Amino acid sequence: MIQMTLRQLRYFDALARHGHFGRAAEACSISQPALSMQIKEMEQALGGALLERSARQITLTKFGEEIVQRVRDILRSVDELGDFARAAQDRLAGRLRIGMIPTIAPYLLPKVIENLARMHPELDIHVRETLTPKLIKEVTEGRLDTAIVALPVSEPSLTEVACFSENFLLVRPGEDEGTPVPSHETLREMRLLLLEEGHCFRDQALSFCNMQSPPREVLDASSLSTLVQMVGAGIGVTLIPEMAVTVETRSAQVSVARFSNPQPSRTIGMVWRKTSPLAAQLQQISEVVCLAADALREQRKAKPSPRTSRAR
Repeated sequence: MIQMTLRQLRYFDALARHGHFGRAAEACSISQPALSMQIKEMEQALGGALLERSARQITLTKFGEEIVQRVRDILRSVDELGDFARAAQDRLAGRLRIGMIPTIAPYLLPKVIENLARMHPELDIHVRETLTPKLIKEVTEGRLDTAIVALPVSEPSLTEVACFSENFLLVRPGEDEGTPVPSHETLREMRLLLLEEGHCFRDQALSFCNMQSPPREVLDASSLSTLVQMVGAGIGVTLIPEMAVTVETRSAQVSVARFSNPQPSRTIGMVWRKTSPLAAQLQQISEVVCLAADALREQRKAKPSPRTSRAR
């Protein structure tokens, strides 16, 4: 009988994901020599090489590629055992692994965490912030319990629950305050600043402008904060989600304007695996997310931005 430990399986999974002993060891909170020894023991137990080792990186052998898929199936099943046990409880408790996209996390996450901590103090919340494709992959693979993203994601294995919608606002240099707000057709002819490829918000902005791809001179940024600061420097204009306006424009010399109806918008919601034992609990958490969004919306109404104008 082959003798392997669950810990070894997790180590091998981490190594396959990171492709580097040092990074995998750090992720597993173990020393690199200890990780290497555990992988060698696993190879001996299986009777074959899992890795091709080089000075800078490692790659999986054909045997290793076949094994890693089975290892992930095993780890997912083990994690689901814990989920079943948690689902049997009458309260929300234990580990919650939640992901958020970068155009939501800085603005919504603090209020979500505050509400969850107050309403469900026994939750142990782990947050992951990254792009939508990575979040969807990690949810489907069982590495995240749920993710807060822009909908739809159109992944058949996932449940989608809409929480709220928000508009996109136009950010222009401060001297443009009070000038007519451009239509989406006119916006196509302006120097439009966008997030770099991989951000769903970039695709949504291009869709509003009826652009399949941006013009060559458009500059890309990795965050909404950078986009707004670039606008303040007079480089161009950009679109940002309404929840980001208060935070991102407070230190920039910009003006903010609403488009005429129908305004560009996005729907934010939660996704989780249809087979998740925690589906009922995650539905409760989606309600907490809705409450957090409502609270932020009320805060914005109470303190409207002095630089926000409407299309005439």
